[in-house]
Amino acid sequence: MKNNYCIIMAGGVGSRFWPMSTPQKPKQFLDVLGIGKSLIQMTYERLLHIAPKENIFVLTNTSYADIVKEQLPDLTYGQILTEPLRKNTAPCIAYAAAKIQDLNPNATMIISPSDHLIAREGRFTEIINTAIARANEEDRLVTLGIQPSRPDTGYGYIEFSNDANVSAGDVTLVQQFREKPDLKTAEEFLRSGNFYWNSGIFVWKTKTVLDALKAFQPELFDLFGADLTDYNTPSEQQKVDHCFNECEDISIDFAIMEHAKNIDVVLADFDWSDLGTWGSLNTHLNKDNDGNAVIGENVHLYGSENCLINIPSDKLVLLDGLKNYIVVESDNMLMVLRAENEQELKNYLKQAEAKSPDFFKK
Repeated sequence: MKNNYCIIMAGGVGSRFWPMSTPQKPKQFLDVLGIGKSLIQMTYERLLHIAPKENIFVLTNTSYADIVKEQLPDLTYGQILTEPLRKNTAPCIAYAAAKIQDLNPNATMIISPSDHLIAREGRFTEIINTAIARANEEDRLVTLGIQPSRPDTGYGYIEFSNDANVSAGDVTLVQQFREKPDLKTAEEFLRSGNFYWNSGIFVWKTKTVLDALKAFQPELFDLFGADLTDYNTPSEQQKVDHCFNECEDISIDFAIMEHAKNIDVVLADFDWSDLGTWGSLNTHLNKDNDGNAVIGENVHLYGSENCLINIPSDKLVLLDGLKNYIVVESDNMLMVLRAENEQELKNYLKQAEAKSPDFFKK
């Protein structure tokens, strides 16, 4: 395990989990399941089975460094890598790869988002170890595909080679990455049998990904990876701040994964959700006999069905006659939203912020 390095990506703002998730404290730092642990804490604990704690780093926005330290006290501030600007995933990964390459030229990186929910953690560890072995065999870029349970239009898809009739747990060649489809296309993906969801979890040797950046994103490589002199020294942050100010805003998928030919996918069958929306969370919560999922000790429902309710336990709430609603209260902000309109939440928030800006500055 000594050559394994885990990078937790924790810079997102999680706007679709409003009002609990705010720019000041986004969803990765919240206990959205009501179990006493935030999503980033669950992610960290999961990765301790893959790498020693001193090899786990968190990549986050500068403004979240103190929250990360508070929630993950075992980390040193040196393990909390901060980006001054949000420039998507490719610059973050370029930074982490260069830093770790300087620390250990034999390192293998495991890139994990901080806000995923994963059940069957033993199976997750098995799948990651399969990916690590493959990444070390032939300098491969390896990603995890998630076996789809439905024709979901909210996820990107990975098309893979099925010539050898592969199944869950196997490794196979990636044919192409596909953007979020419409429903008809998603249904065709599932019928074909060789499309899995794109998990956003990656495994590769630091040298392999730096070589890919050099080949497909030379400007990004020149900024972050051409000269490793400043990494792991007092001047590292100054270099990183300069690089983020100069670099392009680009995802790792667009930067290298859609260009490289040495990409494999491990077909994963553990329960997974990227928790992108309240609706995606709802599928993982226990329900009462009327299909209601309730977080909060003092919620009383009457004639209500198929609702998701998340209320602080110091609040008493009575709800009557609601069907298919999402009701969430947090920090003096209340949302009562038809579940079918959840995709409109970002638009609603823009309008609300224009009319009530003071509530969005807290």
